[in-house]
This record gives sequence, structure tokens and C-alpha cells, in this order.
Amino acid sequence: MVGMRMFGNEKTILVTGGAGFIGSSLVRSILHDFPWRIINVDKLTYSASPAALASVRDNPALISEQVDICDGVALTRLFHTYRPDAVMHLAAESHVDRSIDAPSAFIQTNIVGTFTLLEVALTYWRGLDTQAAEDFRFHHISTDEVYGSLDETGYFDESSRYQPNSPYAASKASADHLVRAWHHTFGMPVVLSNCSNNYGPFQFPEKLIPLMIIRALDGLDLPVYGDGLQIRDWLHVDDHVSGLLAVLERGRVGESYNIGGFGERRNIQVVETICDILDRLVPDAVGSRRRLIRRVPDRPGHDRRYAIDSSKAKEELGWHPRQDFESGLERTVAWYLEHESWWREILQTRYDTARLGMKGQA
Repeated sequence: MVGMRMFGNEKTILVTGGAGFIGSSLVRSILHDFPWRIINVDKLTYSASPAALASVRDNPALISEQVDICDGVALTRLFHTYRPDAVMHLAAESHVDRSIDAPSAFIQTNIVGTFTLLEVALTYWRGLDTQAAEDFRFHHISTDEVYGSLDETGYFDESSRYQPNSPYAASKASADHLVRAWHHTFGMPVVLSNCSNNYGPFQFPEKLIPLMIIRALDGLDLPVYGDGLQIRDWLHVDDHVSGLLAVLERGRVGESYNIGGFGERRNIQVVETICDILDRLVPDAVGSRRRLIRRVPDRPGHDRRYAIDSSKAKEELGWHPRQDFESGLERTVAWYLEHESWWREILQTRYDTARLGMKGQA
């Protein structure tokens, strides 16, 4: 991992959403590689996984606070108590299908929550001494979905026009704009990053890759939306975390950086590859798990293609993904095989793998 130059020892990073999929990977990585204190601020909603932090739970450098980012009073207490040197803001409602069925939660958390966090951070930053204020960073983590949908060619870069097409994407685009406004209007030192589709350990099983792994293991139908030819750029969560740290370290204040995996695949290809990996690792006596693939009505407003140009991050930050999609996916499938107790508990208590996002369908 690239060493951090902006921060030295005894620094405090406030991470929102640190019990989530990407957030927990970030927390584990920081605590493993750096002598920093982490303040994990998480509401612990349905998709949070405290188990993802089990390996670092007893680390005295980790302090976890169950706080809603919409609660300005609680956030003010945290900033006053822990005096963070940087904020890494990952807390968000993040599943497109859920945003179709219940957009209100996305507006509240992703827009109102980001606004509340910005207001508290701005007041705190204004009270810092000159050097601490200059060193402070507010890092907002976002998604490539804010850019909308691409045709078969071309890539999103940092100058691409925002054209969000789902309630989720619109809420994240709104949050991005708020962060930029707090920099340009109030001078707060912010950096932003927009990533492509993440995958890896501890991803909540509503998302495509873990959902297909789990349903295939149980011999259930594998629902593929529409023609299955939608394209996504896949990024292993470990590569995303290294990119986030590079942005925090070397990102220019007020700038945004796209973090992509150079792993474009059609959805149907991803599902077929998962079936083939499982067939090899845990053969099914009935035959190939590709037999389980079923085409279902497409998601309302489903974007056709996402693809990220990460050249700015490569040229300015020295970052590039280290894992190719094939080997990363195989390791991810193996992880879910080895951690069945983790996802079985989720299926029994929080999510039964039923389809979401059908509001508006005839």
C-alpha cells in the first residue's frame, strides 16, 4: 500500500459507515497498516455488518459509535470529543432496487445526512488552528452512477455531465454537489471520489455477486434482469480502499477522482462465471448451475453501461487496481464458501434474497 504523507502518527480519522461493506474494509486496512485512531460512526442499519470488524474489534485504536449522520447534535459531540484530522464519508443507502421501492430513506440519509455532516464539519473546521485547518480533509465517497448511462463506447471521467437515473443515483449526485458547494462557498478542504461497482468479502447479499453465489449454492433460480447485456466496471473492494487512501493522501483539495477496476463485464457473463467457479469448487450432482439462470423483467430505468476512466487517479495519485476480475471473483466466491455462517445469519434475520425494485412495473 502507498504510504501516507499527509498524515503521520497519532492521527484520528472519522469514518462514517465503517460497519458497511466498503467502510469495514477501509477500517480493517487502516488499522492494519497505519498507527491511526479510527472513529467508526455507523447507524447500524440492515446492511451493516459488525462481524466484518471482528478481526479489529479489540484494537484500542478503533472506537465505534452508533450514530445517525442526520443527528447533528450527536455528530457535534463526536467532533468535539475525538477531534478528527479527517473525515471519510461512506455512510449511505446504496442499493438501487431499494431506492425504487422506498426512495425516502435515500433522500434522508444520502442528502440530509451529508448536509448535516457538512454543517458540523464546517463549524469544527472553522475552530481549528491554522495548521490543523490546512491539514484537515473531508473526503466524500460516491459512485459512478451519478453520471448516468453510457453507450457501447466511451468512459466516464471527472468532467462527465451528471445524469443520474435512479433515486439512489440522484441522491448521491445531490450529495456530491453539496460537498463541492461547501468547498467553493465556504472554503472547506474537501476531496471527492466516484467508484465503479465493488465486490469482495462481507458484501451484503442483496448485491449481484453475493446474491448469485448464495442462490446458486442453494439451488435457487438466478434472476438476470432483462437481456443481461448491461455492462458494469467491476472493482475489488481492496483496490477501492487503496484508491481511497491515495485520494486522502495526495488528492488536490476541491478535486474529484474516478476509481475504476478496468473490469467491464456484462451481467450475464458475471453470473455465468460465478456458476462455472462454483461448479468447479463445489460440483452439483444435478449438473451445471447455469441451468438455474432465469431472465426476469428488467429493473425500471436500468442503466445500460458504466465504465470509468481512472487515468487522473493514475497520473496524479499513482494509483491503479492490482486485482483482475477473474482472479478477484474466484477469491470472492471462495470467501463466501468459507463464511457460510455469516451470510446464513443474514438470510435468517434480515434478507431472504427476494427480488426488490419492482415498483412501477406493470
